[in-house]
Amino acid sequence: MRLSIIVALTIFFACSPVRILNVHKADGFSLSNYKTFDFFKVDASGELSPMYTDRIELIKTEIARHLSQRGLQQSDTSPDLLLNIGIVVEEKEQTRETTIRDAPIYIGQRNYHWESEEIVVNRYKQGTVTVHFVDRKTNRLVCEGIASAVIVEKDAAVRKNIAEGVEELFNEIEK
Repeated sequence: MRLSIIVALTIFFACSPVRILNVHKADGFSLSNYKTFDFFKVDASGELSPMYTDRIELIKTEIARHLSQRGLQQSDTSPDLLLNIGIVVEEKEQTRETTIRDAPIYIGQRNYHWESEEIVVNRYKQGTVTVHFVDRKTNRLVCEGIASAVIVEKDAAVRKNIAEGVEELFNEIEK
């Protein structure tokens, strides 16, 4: 039974899409108000893993592609719109509660105590990406989007999740 739960959870998390947690726009914000964009330079403390920098670049490339499709051009000299990308990765545990069916079968004196408890069935990493759109002229945040997903290891799945997540984010921004 435990194996079937683990298999079901693995399939669930392997197929789970990126979730858009929040999109907040300033009054009157529209991407059509801007002609150029660029990204804030990544400033992270400590040693960055190659996986982190690769995934940041994948996210930036996908965002740049969507902005270009909407008529904005990337410019490193005085862009109208600056984008800041923040990433938080958390270690998570998938748990389940034991039931009386999990209690040990015991024949003889019953001088033991059993109670329900939470047991860990899976450990995974949850990633949350925040994208801030900042109007360079006013230096004000004009839009914020937050997306979350279970982090996968396979490159093809990473690229697919990032592409789907950025697509969903821009769909929410343009509503």
